[in-house]
Amino acid sequence: MNAALSAVDPVAQAQVTLVKHPLLQHKLSLMRDARTGVKEFRELAGEVSLLLAYEAMRDLETDLVGFDTPIEHGEFPMLSGKKLALVAILRAGLVMTEAVVDLVPAAKVGHIGLYRDPQTLKPVAYYAKLPQDIAGRRVFLTDPMLATGGSAVAAIQTLKDAGAQSIKLMCILVVPEGVAAVHAAHPDVDIIAAAIDKGLNDHGYIVPGLGDAGDRIYGTK
Repeated sequence: MNAALSAVDPVAQAQVTLVKHPLLQHKLSLMRDARTGVKEFRELAGEVSLLLAYEAMRDLETDLVGFDTPIEHGEFPMLSGKKLALVAILRAGLVMTEAVVDLVPAAKVGHIGLYRDPQTLKPVAYYAKLPQDIAGRRVFLTDPMLATGGSAVAAIQTLKDAGAQSIKLMCILVVPEGVAAVHAAHPDVDIIAAAIDKGLNDHGYIVPGLGDAGDRIYGTK
């Protein structure tokens, strides 16, 4: 077990799925490298998001559907059950939803605008646009970094207020503080992540982390 994850309350641990695939971990290491440029970082973030999505969507329901192959008739598994929604926490979550929507093009896409006040580290909401039928969809909320957990907690509450009942949170990096915050407020929401780091520094950044994901994705710093 990851040493950082062992610091999380045992009940909250069950809420986190770490995707330890070597290919994903290699790409994450490249993202951590301060020498990685904007173009490569953005591409890596999308690739990591796809690999996370495979795990996050592992339990999607399927039904056997009958049709003809070029050789013979058969019954084959196809997606069924609730339709999907991808919701990005702006701005950094955009690169994740944009990658995953190529995998599930029928999914509807929503956006929740939040920023972290640099003084209080609390989330400040400024925008929300969600699919009108979100109550009937399985929602995958994306944000590369789960740090203090404030933005994720607020975004999940926004989704629930809109009627969403099935929510998973997809992150590239998380820390025990963020996991604990999400678990305390929303114990029904599973978290899928590539790694759990040791904690936060005095400025609320993940350590060792990969820097500010939004700035590195969009080259704004």
